[in-house]
Amino acid sequence: MSDDGGASGVRPLRALLRQARPHRLALAGSLLLALAASGSGLVQPLVARNVLDALADGTAVAGPLVLLGVLVVAGAVLTGLQSWWQQRTSEQVVRSIRRDLVFRLVRLKIPELDRRPPGDLVARVTSDSALVQNAATQGLVMISNGLLTVLGAVVLMGTVHLGLLGVTLGVLCGTGAVLGLVLPRIREAVARAQRSVGAVGAALDRSLGAARTVKANGAEARETARAEAAVQEAYEAGLTGAKYVALVQVLSGVAIQAAFLAVLGVGGALVAAGDLDASQLIAFLLYVFYLASPIASLLGGLGMLQQGLGAVVRIEQVRNLPAEDDVDLPEDAAAHTTGSAAPPVEFDAVHFAYPGRGPALRGVAFTVPGGTRTALVGLSGAGKTTMFALLQRFYEPDAGAIRIGGRDIAGMSRAEVRRRIAYVEQESPVMAGTLRENLRYAATGASDEAIADVLRLTRLDALVARLPDGLDTEVGNRGVALSGGERQRLAIARALLREPDVLLLDEATAQLDASNEQALREAVDQAARRCTVVLIAHRLSTVTDAEQIIVLQDGGIRAAGSHEELVGADALYRELAASQMLVPATDEGAPPGPGSVAGAGLHPTG
Repeated sequence: MSDDGGASGVRPLRALLRQARPHRLALAGSLLLALAASGSGLVQPLVARNVLDALADGTAVAGPLVLLGVLVVAGAVLTGLQSWWQQRTSEQVVRSIRRDLVFRLVRLKIPELDRRPPGDLVARVTSDSALVQNAATQGLVMISNGLLTVLGAVVLMGTVHLGLLGVTLGVLCGTGAVLGLVLPRIREAVARAQRSVGAVGAALDRSLGAARTVKANGAEARETARAEAAVQEAYEAGLTGAKYVALVQVLSGVAIQAAFLAVLGVGGALVAAGDLDASQLIAFLLYVFYLASPIASLLGGLGMLQQGLGAVVRIEQVRNLPAEDDVDLPEDAAAHTTGSAAPPVEFDAVHFAYPGRGPALRGVAFTVPGGTRTALVGLSGAGKTTMFALLQRFYEPDAGAIRIGGRDIAGMSRAEVRRRIAYVEQESPVMAGTLRENLRYAATGASDEAIADVLRLTRLDALVARLPDGLDTEVGNRGVALSGGERQRLAIARALLREPDVLLLDEATAQLDASNEQALREAVDQAARRCTVVLIAHRLSTVTDAEQIIVLQDGGIRAAGSHEELVGADALYRELAASQMLVPATDEGAPPGPGSVAGAGLHPTG
């Protein structure tokens, strides 16, 4: 993602203030507590001057001393209350930010998720939101409190002696000019560091998500090096930021010390000349020392603000990504509710191309009659999985229409389209959790009887029976506790439990043995009695009895018919069938044609 908000601080600042706006009352309360604590501190030098004057005049000092003690205690109590209130507000802000980001990320459009590393998106929810949290709460309060307290101190210092105030402001303004050059660099360093943190997350997601592949190929060193490069980049950016933060602290300390020495020199000369009382000089010096705290608060808040501005740009980028805004339904609405006959599925002159690539579908047109099974076959890249993606509105066709039950899905919400469809992916992903949670993932209200039914159909009942915790057994991260075939059967059982109008199966029996494959074919046959089934078939043996088989090539339909019709009428289909020993091979000595399996140089299971 480009850092398109980093050049100017205006838009990021507005975004940061927008995060704080819903909590403005709580932040105002925190600021009032901070100002009250600062006010008690501002009065203390004046009370201390009264104590000194009383001692010099020989009058009673008990009253001023008690008042001074009350102010010290009150300041400490108010500071503690303000700290608790501010932390509470801070946690509320980060909760709100993270809720919004999670809501947005889960609903991002598939093309955006395909283009962006998940680890980087996760970093925006975790570390970036924490920086924005600090800036939008503690940073803003520190800046406001520091600025108002400094202004209050300046006014009171002016009542003590205007000349010494001019000396103090001269020193502080010179330091402020230098700080104005340093602070923006903190934002740049933080933005760079956060991008690197996102890269670390992306690298780890890549290697941990395919841990078995990494280990099986001995690629631990390469993956470690990839992640370490991002870690090093984050480290270097962090050091740069730390250098500027340290420089800010040094400058703030030097400013106070320089102001103190300047006031001491000029004020001492005035006292020696008789133009200034010693008690006035001491009170003024106390104010100079007192300035250290609000100035540190002001500069610390400005530093947090710069860090937050660097992070809020990345958060705003997520907010500006296109999301699916029509996918939310009540919890129970995910189940089948139409109660009508299985609908036909129609592709009408559909064209589609992925961004930056050539056409994936070229005028595809066919109809799947309701309550029947249609298989899509062809070489890799023919467009089979693309058709499934379009059917579920993961992508939108460039031209043409797709209809379910005679209705164009472009006129239906994504929630309605996906409610009517159950999809079994080729990888058969399983969610971390229990078997029961996975089965009810899209049919939360499914009865125990319905679950028992699909377990029997998919032959998972024997697996459940031998597990010590039955359906409450944890399947592990990504279903690692299950075999490939068990994951595939679980995915199919989950789809059947939804009782969908349309069932999409992307090579759903690829990892099953012959016995379980036959059982699943029988389950699909039963499902076809109440829904429309569309299968992507790499193993033709699983679809020879389908009512319709469509042969795809280069994004278009090459042929369509039954298995017997295609064996006799289409050379590519017959070659696919022969390569899987479903029909005898013919013309073995002839060179392969341009549309053949051998001529394409591809395995038929692509």
